[in-house]
Amino acid sequence: MGAHPYLAAMATQISDIILSPAAAARVRWIADRKGQAEAALRLSVDGGGCSGFTYRFDLADSIDADDIVTETDGVKLVVDPVSIDLVRGCTVDFVDSLGGSSFKVENPNAASGCGCGSSFAI
Repeated sequence: MGAHPYLAAMATQISDIILSPAAAARVRWIADRKGQAEAALRLSVDGGGCSGFTYRFDLADSIDADDIVTETDGVKLVVDPVSIDLVRGCTVDFVDSLGGSSFKVENPNAASGCGCGSSFAI
């Protein structure tokens, strides 16, 4: 069960995961459309996909005391303690191209990835 938003101050602050300004703006836009006052994107890693791991993005309803948090332009990027070692050092960006719009993770820990960019291997 998630903690109350005021516990966000207890979460670990880090600077080695980057939320790009473009991604922060998109998260703010999505949160505004959903009527959420605080904009926070939760990045987690699940087992699966063609390369072994997949990224999962959700708006964070709350921030737990053991979550890892970074912030760009007033928008938080939240990572759970289980996923952090798989995404430490990454940059989360938002890309708008002819192929579509999506969040993209540039992950220096990934040894390989799939063509769609949503799955990776360590």
